[in-house]
Amino acid sequence: MHAQAAASPWWDPARYLDRQPFLRARRRVTAAMRGWFEAADFAEVETAILQRSPGNETHLHAPKTELLGGDGERRTLFLRTSPEFACKKLLAAGETRIFEFARVFRDRERGRLHLPEFTMLEWYRAGEPYEAVIADCVALIALAARTTGIAAFAYRGRSADPLAPPEMLTVADAFEHFAAIDLLATIDGGQGKRDALARMANSKVRVTADDTWSDIFSKVLVEHIEPRLGEGRLTVLHEYPAPEAALARTKAGDPRVAERFEVYACGVELANGFGELTDAAEQRLRFTADMEEKQRRYGERYPLDEDFLAAVAQMPEASGVALGFDRLVMLATGAGSVDQVVWTPPASEAS
Repeated sequence: MHAQAAASPWWDPARYLDRQPFLRARRRVTAAMRGWFEAADFAEVETAILQRSPGNETHLHAPKTELLGGDGERRTLFLRTSPEFACKKLLAAGETRIFEFARVFRDRERGRLHLPEFTMLEWYRAGEPYEAVIADCVALIALAARTTGIAAFAYRGRSADPLAPPEMLTVADAFEHFAAIDLLATIDGGQGKRDALARMANSKVRVTADDTWSDIFSKVLVEHIEPRLGEGRLTVLHEYPAPEAALARTKAGDPRVAERFEVYACGVELANGFGELTDAAEQRLRFTADMEEKQRRYGERYPLDEDFLAAVAQMPEASGVALGFDRLVMLATGAGSVDQVVWTPPASEAS
């Protein structure tokens, strides 16, 4: 009987029954969050999934497709890895508070916490600092917990109280405390000094000759920092080093760090947010460098969205967040993996 159940399709009623409590809870959390955004005067938006550029970060990989136009021409497009480009164009157009439950897509990602297609809750506040969206994150995570009635998040032997005041921890302090690395000493004028970080990290992680500053940073983060975050309560890891700024602006008065943060619970990254960069020339430089590195590593690059760069030059000061909605529902329902909290499995696994 067990072998027969394992071979049955996901929609078999007996097999589907196991996931129904998680899915009912997901529906309640979705409704509660929509109500929260409505009360805070946010507009819900729906942006296009097909994009000319899916994002220009080195390690983000997007599925590619072709669109046959009315003129018979085939055009290469991508499934978005985030709604960020489209949302920032809406900010440039004059929207001030927006959110989206966005379906997004990532190649090369699959695991207990990763799906190739998933839901990202993304929102933006024009004219407000990134401390405002940090507060939003904390409030929405607590709202999810209250909605499901869970007392504590738990994952792989770790637990966190989602209602407790979060730990505020800078990336530099985390590296000093958990890895005995003076991270800021390896940054000069916003650029990482690879050899300096390699010397400090050599006894902590395996450093190879072709590792960049960012590679070494990521190894230390993954092996020594992230597993220690969000224990007992949420951790807001903030002031990311400038070489890891992505689409965030650097901090006023200290070009070594950026207005970027991530929120963790039980060692699980839940959200990634920025005080948004509005310098289009700087954004172009970052994207170009990232695509050069992507070409070197993976033999491919994505085009720059010139329309997006034009919008960046016109958009107001703003802050924004991308929250992994499936991961949050997983923790808020006590599920063991994201597979248990999604309505249908990825198309390649739909059996």
